[in-house]
Amino acid sequence: MREPSELYEVLVDEIAAESPVLLHSLTGFLDAGQAGRLAVAHLLRELDHRTVATFDLDDLFDYRARRPRMTFVSDHFAAVDLPSLELVEVTDAAGTPFLLLHGAEPDHAWQRLTRAVGDLVETFNVRLTIGMHAIPWPVPHTRPVEVTAHATDASLVSGHTPWVGSLDVPGHLAGIIELHLGDTGHQAMGYAAHVPHYLVSAEYPSASVTLLNHAGQAGGLSLPTGELSDAADQALHEISAQIAQNPENVGAVEALEAQYDAVAASRQLDGAIEEGDEEDRPLTASDLQSGDELAAQVERFLADMDSREE
Repeated sequence: MREPSELYEVLVDEIAAESPVLLHSLTGFLDAGQAGRLAVAHLLRELDHRTVATFDLDDLFDYRARRPRMTFVSDHFAAVDLPSLELVEVTDAAGTPFLLLHGAEPDHAWQRLTRAVGDLVETFNVRLTIGMHAIPWPVPHTRPVEVTAHATDASLVSGHTPWVGSLDVPGHLAGIIELHLGDTGHQAMGYAAHVPHYLVSAEYPSASVTLLNHAGQAGGLSLPTGELSDAADQALHEISAQIAQNPENVGAVEALEAQYDAVAASRQLDGAIEEGDEEDRPLTASDLQSGDELAAQVERFLADMDSREE
């Protein structure tokens, strides 16, 4: 078996931070609404950064399953958009350096890649690793974006509402990395933003803003969100305008709102217990399932709108 170190190349002798925070976001499975991709692109656009390490995706990526896009101009191929996975050092708005692992979730060698990330965590003395993800959820776009928080140490997510019981979910590299770091004595956590079911395939910058706010607070980082917040406001305005054209879908969103408000009223929010409730009610599977049909109805409507505009 090849060594994990053969998967990547370190390009610097040292980094600025002595014990940095590491943020990570991989496009693909856990990127509903392209929330992670938008958040990463925003950070790299707004903040100074340099590449620390690159990964050899020829060993990790299935090009035939996810063929890269190529540009053909007139009579020749002009460019190809190949996937990448890299570790960069970023300086936040307050001058604090941190690390950011970003790119496409690979198809192969997950265990070896997980160990490679663990090696980099030790090499650069990372004190906390934070994942930024987004998942479909039966919620309306007219309510604040919430998150599901998870960690190797419960104290890291003590202020968040837990999930009751257990769920069997498809495996993903980000989760396996978190498991590995916990097993090897490192602190790791993550946030999964709840993206409305009907907006999973669209860009949803509201979730990106939420992820950056949570990651920044947990890691003690000053992460800018100004342009993303403006984009989120514009996107919400456009979504509401589209939905308003169909009374049936207005009703579906209102039903999602009623469900969201009922769940919120039954559990502790912002540290305050709603009057009449004796204790915080954690989330259950019924909260996740009951809005599926409503969300699917709105999703079909927006898909119809997109097809008409093409």
